[in-house]
Amino acid sequence: MELAELMSLRPLPGAGLLLNLTRRCPLHCAHCSSSSTMGSEEPDGGRLLRFVGSFRADDRPDVLMMSGGEPLLRPDLVTELAGRAHRAGTRCALLTGAFFAADTGSRDTPIPAKILRAITAVDHFSVSVDAFHEREVPRRAVFRTVRRVLDAGVPASLHLVGSGPDDPYLTDLVAEVRETFADRVPMLVNTVRAVGRAASWATARPAAPDPRRALPCSMAAWPVVAHDGTVLACCNQQTVDTRPPPAHLTLGHIAVDTWGEIRERSSSSPALRMIRTVGPANLLHRSAPGASARGYCAGCRRLGEHPEALATADKVASGVAGALLDRHAARLQAEAGPVALVRRHGSARHAGLVSLRPKPASPAPTTPTTPTTQAPLAPGSVPGSVTRHSTSRHGTSQRETPR
Repeated sequence: MELAELMSLRPLPGAGLLLNLTRRCPLHCAHCSSSSTMGSEEPDGGRLLRFVGSFRADDRPDVLMMSGGEPLLRPDLVTELAGRAHRAGTRCALLTGAFFAADTGSRDTPIPAKILRAITAVDHFSVSVDAFHEREVPRRAVFRTVRRVLDAGVPASLHLVGSGPDDPYLTDLVAEVRETFADRVPMLVNTVRAVGRAASWATARPAAPDPRRALPCSMAAWPVVAHDGTVLACCNQQTVDTRPPPAHLTLGHIAVDTWGEIRERSSSSPALRMIRTVGPANLLHRSAPGASARGYCAGCRRLGEHPEALATADKVASGVAGALLDRHAARLQAEAGPVALVRRHGSARHAGLVSLRPKPASPAPTTPTTPTTQAPLAPGSVPGSVTRHSTSRHGTSQRETPR
């Protein structure tokens, strides 16, 4: 599974589940949105396994995205969660800070066995790279790890963060990644935001939305399991961290709920349907034109302070009509593609990097050949065909392919 496919599913309600395996992390990045330390909390592993075990072949997310903190502090749990998800038909992705790749001065230092087992158990592997991570995990060590992961047959990507679209650090890093990997490694690029450890110094602020425009929120499409097991409707870090969380953004808890129950609450909530369809600022403008949204995400978190907004959502987005509206908005965003999605939610200038693909090799020149006598066909073979092996991430099969 490549990054572009992963991102193309992001606007679809219930197509994915974001799972925070831990808030702990051995790195000390100055921009960490979750302010992680090795003393931070983490959800009970047994509860995570039970919740993922509630996936069914006919009711499951398409993608399980495991993150943290640092999820590879719990490599055995990653492996087991991936196995349970795969049995239901769900593919898995992993985002890491690659603490284990810190340069020891030797090119032959292997990836620790448990961590490598976890990495090869997933269908997509992503590493965070930025100026802050590089203070503890050098770029060359990350590149070496990514190359090993690619050689193991796991698609990989990089998540880059800079101070803004004109950051020379990003320009240099993007150029080096493209040259090193010949466009085999796509990139998702974002700007440091004033949350977590960066709250006191980051200067980038999201632009104020025009409340008259419909600005759908794709980030409310996938449920998020927070570090304490609470399931939220949104991945915004302040939403994930706030306790108690806003009622209209709370979906349940992994200790008592199944995936099916969480998915149903997310898909049937009139407030979430309106957030995904027109966005929180437009919803507030429709119901309380004089109210201030105080920013896109901040306004969404505060919708509960405006009962008239939630009443409007109930009126407009309940029932079959609301479900159709939700699906239509999601389909339009999915059809626009992953680059359009990143233009809205990431660094617009770098959005095209999410779909990087190697350039096809030029065809070799052909030369006339002398006819040869064809060998006798094996029993059961089809004339003019050759048996090939098709290898997927989870098995090998034989098929007859026309020449």
